[in-house]
Amino acid sequence: MFMADIAGVRVLYSGDYSREEDCHLCAAEILQFSLYFNSEKMAKTIRRLAEKTPEVGETVSGFLNISQRITIAYSGAFGVLKHRLKQIFESVESLPDEESEGPAFRVHERLTVKYESEKHISLHWRSDPISDMVYDSVIISILLILILITSYC
Repeated sequence: MFMADIAGVRVLYSGDYSREEDCHLCAAEILQFSLYFNSEKMAKTIRRLAEKTPEVGETVSGFLNISQRITIAYSGAFGVLKHRLKQIFESVESLPDEESEGPAFRVHERLTVKYESEKHISLHWRSDPISDMVYDSVIISILLILILITSYC
């Protein structure tokens, strides 16, 4: 593959040798946007670790469960997000409203996506290597959906 200028238009030449007509793709437009994240981490301790609050900068060791939550701006349809994630993950299950306090679904039994308002959603998960990978995949999917929404509106 290589880029070529054809009649003043920059295109990507795919280089296949089929007898079908060549497909020329125009160079992608680069959209500029800013993302503002607010992320929280909360550690739940048990037994001896829960007896006293650690000082700032103090090292804590022992058994910790780290829960993470991030709220991001999302103005797309919540159902579209769920549909797209169903195409990627084996398991995307709706949560009952009583359990989640509004529309929500669980991805891969590890990450919960909640509808917060018309302009925000939140993601909740317990931090471990697999859940963090699920989070990374979901956040990339959300960003791609946002890019598609802004490029067609």
